[in-house]
Amino acid sequence: MSGTGPRPNANERAEARAIRKRWVTLAEIVAVAGLLISATGLWLTYSERRNDDHEKQVEKVTEARTRSLVRLSATPEHGGESLALKDAEHDVQSVDFRFPRALGIAAQTSILTPHIEAAWIKDALVDATKDGPDKRDGRLPVLVSASYWDGDQQRTDTAIYDVVWSIEGKLLGGHTLKLKGMLLRERTASAARLDAVWSKEKPKPVAS
Repeated sequence: MSGTGPRPNANERAEARAIRKRWVTLAEIVAVAGLLISATGLWLTYSERRNDDHEKQVEKVTEARTRSLVRLSATPEHGGESLALKDAEHDVQSVDFRFPRALGIAAQTSILTPHIEAAWIKDALVDATKDGPDKRDGRLPVLVSASYWDGDQQRTDTAIYDVVWSIEGKLLGGHTLKLKGMLLRERTASAARLDAVWSKEKPKPVAS
């Protein structure tokens, strides 16, 4: 007798082939799943890195933009006859001033030691407040363009500032105008916006 066992019949061989096929299919599925998981992980890593790089780039642009902005502060001089202007972050060399068109005030430029003079706006504000009491306070919106050098590049930042003023009648007639300070109102370079702000800010007649 032979030492080998009985040979499997056709049904047994078919079942064995089916089992092997199932194991091969399962192995393929596991392999594909592993590839998908690996690809997903790589994509997530790439996506996160790309988002981080984008956020860092936005931060750099925002930081550079913030550094380029001028924020002028004002100090009254000579009893309010003028305001000395400066910016803590930039060496401002010149400042251009534009006033609401309705006031008819000529544009002004101040260089080297930027400042704004009460004499520039006194007549227009006295006329604008003539229908009210002798003593009044208010704000005058002004379009201010400040220029400075950033390395070898000249930059200009434009915004609307409020010049805070006070008018008081004199004992022997006439008025005095004092400038109290200047506040940043909004960042824009639009003369039309300046006129719109003044239409809301201008002194209103006081009813008798």
